Amino acid sequence: MGSLSLKNIHKSFGDVEVLKGIDLEVEDGEFVIFVGPSGCGKSTLLRIIAGLENESSGIIEIDGEVMNAQPPTKRGISMVFQTYALYPHLTVRDNMSLGLKQTKRPAEEIKSQVALASSMLALDEYLDRRPAELSGGQRQRVAIGRAIVRKPELFLFDEPLSNLDAALRVNTRLEIARLHRQLSATMIYVTHDQVEAMTLADRIVVLHDGMVEQIGTPMELYNSPANKFVAGFIGSPQMNFIPAQVLSDDKATTIGIRPEHIILTQEDGDVSGTVSHIERLGGDTNVYLDCGEAGLISTRLFGEHDYEVDSKLSAKFDPDRVYRFDQNGDTITA
Repeated sequence: MGSLSLKNIHKSFGDVEVLKGIDLEVEDGEFVIFVGPSGCGKSTLLRIIAGLENESSGIIEIDGEVMNAQPPTKRGISMVFQTYALYPHLTVRDNMSLGLKQTKRPAEEIKSQVALASSMLALDEYLDRRPAELSGGQRQRVAIGRAIVRKPELFLFDEPLSNLDAALRVNTRLEIARLHRQLSATMIYVTHDQVEAMTLADRIVVLHDGMVEQIGTPMELYNSPANKFVAGFIGSPQMNFIPAQVLSDDKATTIGIRPEHIILTQEDGDVSGTVSHIERLGGDTNVYLDCGEAGLISTRLFGEHDYEVDSKLSAKFDPDRVYRFDQNGDTITA
């Protein structure tokens, strides 16, 4: 079991309040990801769950037991950090088994748990190597293996992929997803990368300025953002925002449309402009259109296209995928 309940969590550093009343319920076996810009409070919240930081007020429960006064070692958690935090003088085997040895687990249990984690993470051939002899991706897998052997109630990941190059990030992301399926474990994961969040999470918690903006599945956040902030944070390239008066829409302050929901045409459209930049990505083509009062409009097209910079085009919006936001930035649903 590994359910988590956060009730009205506040955290202040001196006069600065960094968490402003966080409520969250995580079910056993869920993969929940905290996302948000730098300084939004996501890593602080993770450290409070782990017991590495004290909350100013509020209640933390793991499996129904209040954990506020419990040290990290008594919370049934294992944490994987952005930095691998491996002991350089120890082998992979010894790094993975150290926590179990410190708690005086039986030798056969330690051997069995290390073998199981090593097999899951394809580390068998590296067990006698030291961290300096491993790649960044291999070191992160060792750090994950060290967490697995403890059989925790909760796995906590603090931006574990940010030090890896693009290819390794993808591969390690797939391994973490596979591990979650194999272990059926509860995982709480912090990242600033919305692609990681969209591809890994059962549910995403979007944080901004110490508050929860929205909680939902990846596609709930993509299709039904609660406000302009969530709409702009989820999706790549990000949603286009256009002053409503430019489109003669008197129901909203701002109009939102995602780049993939725009058609470029030589005919009349919702806005017209000049191509200012093109990103040819092979499978996709991103075309940026300077539309004067409407601003810079980004469009995402499938496949290859032969548009040229400085050409004149119009952008036609899918009327069923247009979002409207009021003066407070909240989504207008009516």
